[in-house]
Amino acid sequence: MFHCTELHRTIMIVSGNIGSPERMNYTLIGDGVNLASRLESACKQYSSKLLISEYTFRKLKGTYRTRDIDEVIVKGKTEPVRVRVYEVLDYHSDATFPNLMEVVGHFKEGRKHFGAGDWDRAMHSFREALAAHPHDKLSDIYIERCELMKANPPDHWDGVWKMESK
Repeated sequence: MFHCTELHRTIMIVSGNIGSPERMNYTLIGDGVNLASRLESACKQYSSKLLISEYTFRKLKGTYRTRDIDEVIVKGKTEPVRVRVYEVLDYHSDATFPNLMEVVGHFKEGRKHFGAGDWDRAMHSFREALAAHPHDKLSDIYIERCELMKANPPDHWDGVWKMESK
């Protein structure tokens, strides 16, 4: 059995052979498996190749270059899970992601303003990220989100994006 703990939250994954003697399958079950599946599906939504949860991020202890891309609520197997999501950037080269650290800095600033509901300042920061790397699709996604939120301000904004798709 494997588990990750954050404060009072535990996400369990149980692994083992399940079935009868005639038909036995090795499998993984639990909310952690569900979360991993949601993050894998979210890669397309965030134009990313590799997303990890805060639980994995903490275990890496600065081993990889990452950027904090969102705080989301995903529909869990037994209950919704609020989790911070990171993009792992180590597979990029200078050619595939020019000015990486500059982009990450502007993006971080944009996320701070986005979380505070300051859509104009957030868009400015995301545009700065795009100026440093015009193909950073994630900054484009956040500009679209800011425009959407600015046009239709939420009644109660807590900075958390609710993932609707699985």
